[in-house]
Amino acid sequence: MAEFMTGLHRTHYCGELRASDIGAQVTVCGWVQRQRDLGQLIFIDLRDRTGIVQLAFDDNTDRAIFEKAFSARSEYVLCAVGTVRERSAKSSKIATGDIEIEVTDLRVLSKAQTPPFEIVDDSKTAEDIRLKYRYLDLRRTPLQQNIITRSRIAKIARDYFYENGFIEIETPMMIKSTPEGARDYLVPSRIHNGKFYALPQSPQIYKQLLMLSGFDRYIQLARCFRDEDLRADRQPEFTQIDMELSFVDVEDIMQINEGLMARLFKEIKGIDLALPFERMTYEHAMNTYGSDKPDVRFGMPIIDLTETVRDIDFVVFKSAVENGGSVRAIVAKNAAASLTRKKIDKLTEFVKGIGAKGLAYIRWADEAPNCSFNKFLGEGDLDRILTALGAEKGDVVLIVADKNSVTLPTLGALRLEVGRQLDLIPKDVYKFVWIVDFPFFEKDEESGEWVAMHHPFTMPKEECLQYLESDPAKVIAKAYDLTLNGTELSSGSMRITDYELQQQMFRALKMTDEEIDAKFGFLVEAYKYGAPPHGGMGIGLDRIAMLMCGADSLRDVTAFPKVQNASELMSACPSVVDQESLDVLGIQLKKTEE
Repeated sequence: MAEFMTGLHRTHYCGELRASDIGAQVTVCGWVQRQRDLGQLIFIDLRDRTGIVQLAFDDNTDRAIFEKAFSARSEYVLCAVGTVRERSAKSSKIATGDIEIEVTDLRVLSKAQTPPFEIVDDSKTAEDIRLKYRYLDLRRTPLQQNIITRSRIAKIARDYFYENGFIEIETPMMIKSTPEGARDYLVPSRIHNGKFYALPQSPQIYKQLLMLSGFDRYIQLARCFRDEDLRADRQPEFTQIDMELSFVDVEDIMQINEGLMARLFKEIKGIDLALPFERMTYEHAMNTYGSDKPDVRFGMPIIDLTETVRDIDFVVFKSAVENGGSVRAIVAKNAAASLTRKKIDKLTEFVKGIGAKGLAYIRWADEAPNCSFNKFLGEGDLDRILTALGAEKGDVVLIVADKNSVTLPTLGALRLEVGRQLDLIPKDVYKFVWIVDFPFFEKDEESGEWVAMHHPFTMPKEECLQYLESDPAKVIAKAYDLTLNGTELSSGSMRITDYELQQQMFRALKMTDEEIDAKFGFLVEAYKYGAPPHGGMGIGLDRIAMLMCGADSLRDVTAFPKVQNASELMSACPSVVDQESLDVLGIQLKKTEE
């Protein structure tokens, strides 16, 4: 039967005790990591969120207490009272390795069944099992430290913004459904039968309204919801360090956020970041790295070969160029020994899997380069290609030819894959990059219509206003993304505050008056009453935590995450609801074939 802590009060956490505490009377509480029975000597490793301390029981221990220690098993919850003493067999593996506690009182607060997997730091148990028993998985030190670090990031961010004059304001969780790039999660209304709220994809419209209300510096740790396909760096619900500022321009917003990153990395990791961060245009990022969130921790830039190969009679190159595309390459320096023909074949399958038709290559392992398209080359063609690329003996050249919308992202993904295979990406290096000068519009490939790359409230650059309706491709947005090591942390922009310009933007996006009024009527109306210049952004709290913790997935920094199909394995949600609940909401389910 479980005992109680009556008369006892925890004095220390397990991982806090050190040699300076020798001789002190202490009370500690926690879970049994393991019990070692050596006959007349028993040791228990007791664990809490701060670490492990060794409890010792020997011939001098009261028999009743010794028997409790003998019966203790993994994950039992104990409270132990005793004296800190020097440990005879010290351990460098734990912070408390110089001491142990000579136990004089022991309470078994809760017994435990044998868990479905061992609670150890480097668990080899399949993730789906650990997620099913997430409350057990969260006992593991790496996950606990990740969650604690995430909490510290949130606190430091709040402190920083408070110090810089920001006001924390909560915005609604049930809002009007408005288009923001992903599907909304909808909440049916019982009172307004047949109508729905949406969960916010971001607090975008509300924080702009707060600027119109005179709160010139807003901050919120905002919960956001997006019904979209999941990846390692995406969850259907997530937290943004969300902000909006009035009477500022792009540089002011960049500076305040660089200050935040500098504070976080200094206080949590002891790293002094170099400020200001690198600025890179969207065009340069795409042409050089094949991504608008480039990982610049290593080289291997994309090189445009289009002019060099324009006259080569190779149908793959010729077709790409004639159809307005390009021929581009990356050069893996000194990689010929590592990237064998077999590995290049696998890389070919890799690029086909992400939309490319194939992969041409030059592997210069011997005296003469091995070129996959050599039979189509004329005299001197190969030398011209190698010279244009700066390729030398020992290098491997990988080439993709297609329309730019295929060539650039394919080579961007291939660059990262080759970088991983060749171990070119350094660990514990943090490279921030601001991506600026985004196109305002992008063409929807299905409809052929121009749509806003960010959102319709983004301010275009002043010199581009003349092209809004005549040549949308020339319009550049006052938008900016903050990226770190190939991950997008934030997307932001200056906002349109002029009513007439906003109407012009809606027309450029071919939105009807009815559509504008239905989706944004209350915001458009607000702009008639005096709006300050303002802009903002939202930093993914989960993503910055993932990168600072060195985690592989957002699941590792989220207490109770969803898996790829947006379900939570522990509680088995989403789940069915009873017919009565549906009837009250006026909802009738349509049966679909599985």
